[in-house]
Amino acid sequence: MSVFCGLECVVCLGFSRWAWKRLTYIGAYDSESWPPAAAEDFEPVPRICRIVLAVYEHDISHPRFAPPGGYDLNPSWLIKRVDYDQTQGRCPPYLIYADHDHREIILAIRGLNLVRESDYEVLLDNRLGRQMFDGGYVHHGLLKAATFILERESSTLRQLVCELGPENKLVFAGHSLGSGVAALMTVIVVNHRDKFGGIARNKIQCYAIAPARCMSLNLAVKYADVINSIVLQDDFLPRTPTPLENIFGSIFCLPCLLFFVCMKDTFIPESRKLKDPRRLYAPGRMYHIVERKFCRCGRFPPEVKTAIPVDGRFEHVVLSCNATSDHGLEWIEREAQKALDLMKESAERPTPPAQQIMSRKQSLKREHIDALERAVNLNVPHAISPTEESTAVVVSCSHAENQDGPESKTGRKTNWDELVKKLFTRSESGHLVLKKDIH
Repeated sequence: MSVFCGLECVVCLGFSRWAWKRLTYIGAYDSESWPPAAAEDFEPVPRICRIVLAVYEHDISHPRFAPPGGYDLNPSWLIKRVDYDQTQGRCPPYLIYADHDHREIILAIRGLNLVRESDYEVLLDNRLGRQMFDGGYVHHGLLKAATFILERESSTLRQLVCELGPENKLVFAGHSLGSGVAALMTVIVVNHRDKFGGIARNKIQCYAIAPARCMSLNLAVKYADVINSIVLQDDFLPRTPTPLENIFGSIFCLPCLLFFVCMKDTFIPESRKLKDPRRLYAPGRMYHIVERKFCRCGRFPPEVKTAIPVDGRFEHVVLSCNATSDHGLEWIEREAQKALDLMKESAERPTPPAQQIMSRKQSLKREHIDALERAVNLNVPHAISPTEESTAVVVSCSHAENQDGPESKTGRKTNWDELVKKLFTRSESGHLVLKKDIH
């Protein structure tokens, strides 16, 4: 009897410990070890959020749901706006906007419309492992929607790229359902740049706002240099490994679903998750906006953390009353603008020399290479190692930053020997003599 009582106490203590850790887990823990984002890198995010919000308007010249300060759009620069009648239900509505001030060609896609059956059809057109693409797995319905938009608009985008010049960026953006479509469009365009005026890879960018899990881990890390995902605190969608069709198919009992997903994932080892090639993830580099802390009331000044995580990539569902409200695009735009204003204010204060900004830009490249290597070391299915060209870029950056390192010493020695051979010669006594002084 005493043995059973002891076992019962152990089970109760173990369950109590698990319940305490799960109920007290907040979204800020996912990025607490990440470095802060730079204002220069995060600057486009609030502006892109407003452009995606503009897709919900029927007439940009007379907006009805504009955020504080307006959309900051020039109606004369709007190239095209496509509604549900023109998409034939095969993709969400979108617009094409040429931002001449920031030299960007933007294709923005709206999120899920809960009253549109066609959006649900896009989500339901999938099952795990059904669609393999570019050495990984992607969401089948979202890939079809991305292909449909590119078939319609490739000529328009190519013409804009050629007319406005190679210095302009090609930007894809979307929210929720649209974020998955935008991310997969970016993957397609990066692999077929010759069909878009030969645009350089570093001129292609994607901003997936409140991103859906749409691609396998190896692809999420591979394209982290061109895809940026923006997550607000406790947003449920980037953290829910359940397929999208199951999530939105039970939207009216979503809290119950999230609870059972949380229970299920507790008993799945991390190594098993990483080795599942069909498991989908939020794409690219992650920007996490944090504004709430544990056992603190109210919202705090938002701060932005960024990284390219491989293991622990938003794997834990947050049981929070804000898990659904943090998914709203209006809240994301508002908090992103606040965070950007705070970053600019802190940058205006006396700081060390601007060399730190350059080292941060160089570290963005190194972080991508490190994430690729981390994926290979963790035996992520279909993960690729960094290319020789990318490695050469990182090595050159490390030479510039770590001049006392062994690699930089070797490089300086080689350059010094070449310079000595060109300018000096050795006399009969063995001393170095300038060539012009030799008799």
